[in-house]
Amino acid sequence: QVQLVESGGGLVQPGGSLRLSCTASRSIFSINAMGWYRQAPGKQRELVAAISSGSRINYADSVKGRFTISRANDKNTVYLQMNSLKPEDTAVYYCNAVLLVIGGTTDYWGQGTQVTVSS
Repeated sequence: QVQLVESGGGLVQPGGSLRLSCTASRSIFSINAMGWYRQAPGKQRELVAAISSGSRINYADSVKGRFTISRANDKNTVYLQMNSLKPEDTAVYYCNAVLLVIGGTTDYWGQGTQVTVSS
């Protein structure tokens, strides 16, 4: 199992920046992949960015060139640097961890952190 604690959300004006942090309760070397998802009111949860244990990275098309996912292995933490924020980036952002288990994988989620982009 793994517990995930997120921080860094808040209110920011369009064009501004925020950095989200997600700290895991175990070494992220033991986690197959970590990522950030978001869910806006009335919409489905969607992948924003993910990084695998082999450092492969995926981004949603809507955030490419603006968001950067990275990790600090010594801190068991994954970051999401969000630049040039737009009102449509407003959502609750969730940290996700995927662990390999016998027969497949298991997903773990953080509690979510609100990001609001508004003037």
